[in-house]
Amino acid sequence: MTTEIKNRIKEVFEKQKDFFGTQATKEITFRKRQLQNFRKVFANYTDAICEAVNIDLGKNRAEAEYVEVQIVLDELDDMIENMDEWAKPMYVKSKLHASGAEVISKYIYEPYGVNYIIGPFNYPVQLTFSPLIGALMAGNTAIIKPSENTPHVAQVIEDIVSEAFDEQYVAVFQGAIEENTYLLSLPFDYIFFTGSPNVGKIVMKAAAEQLIPLTLELGGKSPTIVHHDADIEKAVQRISSGKWINCGQTCVAPDYVYVHESVKGAFIDQLKSYLKATYNDESLGKIGKIVSQHQIGNLAGYLDAAPEKVIYGGKYDLETRHFEATLMDDVNWNDAVMQQEIFGPILPILTYSNIDEVLKEINNRPKPLALYVFSESQQFADDVIARTTSGDAEINSTLIHVGSHYLPFGGVGASGMGKYHGRFSLENFSHQRSILQVQ
Repeated sequence: MTTEIKNRIKEVFEKQKDFFGTQATKEITFRKRQLQNFRKVFANYTDAICEAVNIDLGKNRAEAEYVEVQIVLDELDDMIENMDEWAKPMYVKSKLHASGAEVISKYIYEPYGVNYIIGPFNYPVQLTFSPLIGALMAGNTAIIKPSENTPHVAQVIEDIVSEAFDEQYVAVFQGAIEENTYLLSLPFDYIFFTGSPNVGKIVMKAAAEQLIPLTLELGGKSPTIVHHDADIEKAVQRISSGKWINCGQTCVAPDYVYVHESVKGAFIDQLKSYLKATYNDESLGKIGKIVSQHQIGNLAGYLDAAPEKVIYGGKYDLETRHFEATLMDDVNWNDAVMQQEIFGPILPILTYSNIDEVLKEINNRPKPLALYVFSESQQFADDVIARTTSGDAEINSTLIHVGSHYLPFGGVGASGMGKYHGRFSLENFSHQRSILQVQ
């Protein structure tokens, strides 16, 4: 990184510090006007976004338009509509004052200041702009660093931000490790990071050195349980929709499946049939591209370590970065594929007869970002959720909770900290400041 770039970053950072100090961003009318303008600019870039994510990640138009554009627009609309109500002071009961004087108690949502938002590669638009609009709704300014692994999308993000905002309010800096390291050395008021646990540790360490509050949206090995009373056809379709989208590069994708021994054969047969019908040999690229050749090598290593366990798929093209939907059977926790989050289109299948043993295995490992359970018994599903811990959970479905701005989304333990989306973004990007007044 050149001295010129470093000076430029510092210049913009100081500009944002000064602008935040004017108190302008705390005005609700200002926040709403900025989000309304951003919505207009963002929507006009739909074609550019879809084209860029297709080049970088092989996402088709329908998928890109929904997961990268529409989810952001829906959340924007929800924030703009409800901001006045959400952001107003919250009056609460007061304890009696010793003198008998009247006491008024309230808390306000106070913005932190200048935020640093680090975007990921897997959903590079949604997972960069969703935190951004939350930060702006709360009254902050922001500097964004998009992922260097999706360069075409990163440029579109920069173009959108440059058109929608003044740099003293929102700015984008491109770069990789060197630029990120320098940015993390600056005294930001809040940091929001989406990415891998390994990089998350680096971000958290940098934040800890300056006592900067932060949100970490990480990942982990999200388990799926298919009980003997599950609707197998629905389970196959819904697990598939969560696993193969974006070529398996989703932080809340089903990482592995525990299937009850009595229905495992039927589950595998149905899953193979579904894959053959949906992702045939001629459409290897239908589920998108793996982000890099390096990651292709990692995924291939899982298969090479246990080739006898591959029961479907396994083909890949290093040059085009396509990787076939792949199933592995008779997998156990000693296999290479079970040592870390897969982040690709490989689905390991494990067998169980005793749910207590399954839950013990899950609970003995780092807390996952999501947990999925398929069962027609509400009691069984509730029991599984009650006896486990995860960032979020779904019953008889996968992945769709991420797209809801009515629910808080985030991890716990090793899968992250902090929750956002909708109203929860206001809480995440604000300091809840208590104010007590004695008359």
